[in-house]
Amino acid sequence: MSREILIQTQKGERQVAIIENGKIEDFYIELDRYQSLLGNIYKGRVESILPSINAAFVNIGQPKNGFLYLTDIVNPLVEEEVSGPRNIIEKILGKASPKPNRAPKGRKPEDKINLRVGQEILVQVVKDPFGDKGARLTTHLSLPGRFVVYMPFDKQTGVSKKIDSKEERQRLREVIDLFGFVKTGGFIVRTASHKQGKRELIRDAHFLYDIWVKIYKKAEQQKAPALLYEEGELTWKIVRDYLTEKVERLIIDTEEEYIQIKKFVNTLIGKHMVDKIEYYQGKEPLFEAKHVASELKKIYDTHVYCKSGAYVVIERTEGLTVVDVNSGKFKTHASPGEAAYMVNMEVIPEIARQLRLRDLGGIIVIDFIDMTHEFNKRRVVEHLQRELSKDRAKTEVYKISALGLVEMTRARTGKALESISFGKCPFCSGRGRVRIP
Repeated sequence: MSREILIQTQKGERQVAIIENGKIEDFYIELDRYQSLLGNIYKGRVESILPSINAAFVNIGQPKNGFLYLTDIVNPLVEEEVSGPRNIIEKILGKASPKPNRAPKGRKPEDKINLRVGQEILVQVVKDPFGDKGARLTTHLSLPGRFVVYMPFDKQTGVSKKIDSKEERQRLREVIDLFGFVKTGGFIVRTASHKQGKRELIRDAHFLYDIWVKIYKKAEQQKAPALLYEEGELTWKIVRDYLTEKVERLIIDTEEEYIQIKKFVNTLIGKHMVDKIEYYQGKEPLFEAKHVASELKKIYDTHVYCKSGAYVVIERTEGLTVVDVNSGKFKTHASPGEAAYMVNMEVIPEIARQLRLRDLGGIIVIDFIDMTHEFNKRRVVEHLQRELSKDRAKTEVYKISALGLVEMTRARTGKALESISFGKCPFCSGRGRVRIP
C-alpha cells in the first residue's frame, strides 16, 4: 500500500489530502477565517449552573460561553496527588473539599458536584462551537503526542485496543512503568507506538509533561478567562498523527512550513523520517499536479457514483444526514434479491469514505436497497462496520430496520466540511430551490 500526504497552502486556507493507492482517503481543511478551538485548554470562569439540564456554562473568553456537563467534571483538587504543587492548583481552581470525592465518568445526575458560580476551572474544548451553541468542554484534560496521550488528572493507564498482540501490549505496559519522571497522571499508549522503542515513547512522554508544567504555571499567572494551551495548526496535527513508516512521502508547497516541519520531525520523530519530506516548487498548484483537485470537487456533490454505475445521494438536514443507495446503471444477471445485495456491498466503502472526507457527524440514516434474506442484511451491516473501523471518529451502527434503513452515529468534533466551505444562498435561504415566477 502506497501512501502520500499532500499539504497545499493557498490564500486564506490550508488543505491536506491523504492519498492511498492513488485515492483520497482523508481530507482536511483549515481556514484563516475559521480557527478551530478543538483541544485548546482554558482557564475558565463558571457563569451559571443549570441543574435542570445537568450542566454549567463557562466563560472561556469566546463570544459564547462553553457548555460543560456536570457528569463530565473531575475535580483534581480532591486527589491525593496532582501534577504540580498543590498551592498552584488551589489558586487555579479554588479550595478543595476536605473529603476526597472524585467524580468518575458516568456519575449519576443526583450526585453532589463541587462547583459554584464564579469558580475558576481548567477546561478543554472537545467540540467546536456550532451555530448558536458554544464550545463543548470537559475537565478531563488530555495532551496527545505522537505515541502517547498524557492525562494530568487521571491515574489510569492503557494501551490502544487496535494493538491486539498480547506480547506487544505487555511490552508497552512495561515501558509506561519507566515514566517515573511523571509523578502523577495517566497515559494511553497510541496505536502508532506499535514496535516503537523505549527511547521514542519516553521522549514523547517527557515532551507532553513539559507542556503540562508550562500550562499550570501559566494558569497561576493569568486570570480567567484565559487561553493556556493551543492545540496547534493543522499541519502539526497531520505530521503528528499521520507521518508513519507507511508514508512514502509528505509533500508541502510552502518553504517556510517545509523548514518548520523538518525541524519538528527531526526533534520529535527522528532523522530517518526527515528524508520523506519534500518541498514542491512546481508552477501549477500541488493538487492539480498530483491530479487530486478534480476528485476533491466531488466531495461537495450530492450524487457520488461508483464504477459499476450504482450511486448514492447524500443530503444534510438540520437534524441528520440521509444517504440514499441507488442501483443506477448497475447491470447483472443475478436475481433481484442478489442484485440488491451486490449494489449495497459495493457502495459501502464509498459511503464510509465520503463520511470521512466530508466530516459528517451526528445521526446518519442510510437507505439501502431492500434485501429479502436476513443473512445478506447481516453481512451488509458487518461490511459497513469494517469500513467504518478505518475512521478516526467514533461510530456506532445499528441493525437494518424493517424499512431497510440503517441508523448510525458519527462523533464529529468540528464543523462539517460543507459548513466551513459554503454559506447560505441569499436567493433560496438554504432550501436549494428558487420559486418559479
